[in-house]
Amino acid sequence: MPHTHTHSHGAGCGHGLSTGYLDRAMAAGVALNTLFVAAEAVAGVAAGSLALLADAGHNAGDVLGLLLAWGASWLARRPPSRRYTWGLRRSTIYAALANAVLLLVACGGIAWEAVRRLQSPEPVAGPIVIAVASLGVVINTVTALLFLKGHSDANVRGAFLHMAADAAVSLGVVLAGAAIALTGATWIDPVTSLVVAAVIVAGTWGLFRESLDLALDAVPRGVEPEAIEAALAALPGVREVHDLHVWGASTSEISLTAHLVAVDGTDHDRLLSEAGAVLRERFRVAHSTIQIEGLAACEQCRQRPSDVL
Repeated sequence: MPHTHTHSHGAGCGHGLSTGYLDRAMAAGVALNTLFVAAEAVAGVAAGSLALLADAGHNAGDVLGLLLAWGASWLARRPPSRRYTWGLRRSTIYAALANAVLLLVACGGIAWEAVRRLQSPEPVAGPIVIAVASLGVVINTVTALLFLKGHSDANVRGAFLHMAADAAVSLGVVLAGAAIALTGATWIDPVTSLVVAAVIVAGTWGLFRESLDLALDAVPRGVEPEAIEAALAALPGVREVHDLHVWGASTSEISLTAHLVAVDGTDHDRLLSEAGAVLRERFRVAHSTIQIEGLAACEQCRQRPSDVL
C-alpha cells in the first residue's frame, strides 16, 4: 500500500499589514473618501464639470471597492467550519475581481458622457474645479499611503493602486481646471474625463487579470511550477514528482498538492519535513498536501482518467 502523508502550515496575514492596522486603514479610507465624494459631487453639479463628476463617480466606486476589500478581509479571518472547511479566504479573490469589474464599467460610463460633452460643450467653472480637485489630491494621497505596505496581497494592492491613481487623476483635474480658467476652452473638461477613464483602465486591467486568474485557480503570479517541481525532485529520496497543482487559496496565500515517488527505504517523515520547509521558505506556499508513493502506486496513479484529461 502507498504511504499517504499530509503536511499543512497555517498562514498568517500574508500582506505585510496587521489585521488591526488594516481595519483602521480601511475605516479611515472609507470615511475620508465618502466625505470627499459627497463634496465633489455637489461641486461638480454646481460647476457644471463632467471631470469633477467623473472623478466623483470613480471615487464612489473606490469607496465601494474599499468596503468590498474590507469585508473580504474580515471574512478571510473567519475560522473554518464543518461546511466551509477552508474558511472564507477566497472571498478576497472575489472582492478584488468585483472591484476591478466595477471600475471598468464605470470607465465606460465616463467615456460615453465625455463623448457627448465633446459634441455639445457646456460651460465649466474652473476655480471650483481647481479647489475641489486639489482637496482630492491630498485625500487620495493620504489614503494610498495607508496601504503602501500591502503589495503582496492583491486585495490590499487593489486598494492602494486605486487610491494612488485617484491622486494622479485629481491632479489632472486640477490642471484641467486651471487650463479652463485661463483659456475658457470647454472641450478641455470632457477630454480630461477621457484621460481619467484611460488612467483608470490602465491601472485596473492588471488587477482584473490577476483576480480573474485567481478565481479560475490559475498558478499565482510570480510562482513558477517548473521551479517548484525541480526543487521537490532534488530532495534526497525523491525519484519523481507528478500531479503538481498550485493555486491561490486567497489573494495572499498559496496552496499546493503534489505526489512524490520515493526511493525504497526513504524516511517519509524526513522527506515531508524537508519538502514542507522548501515550499514555505522558497516559494511562500502557506498550505501543502503531499502524497508519497512507491513506484507501483505511481503507475496506478498515472492510469486514472482524471490524470489523462
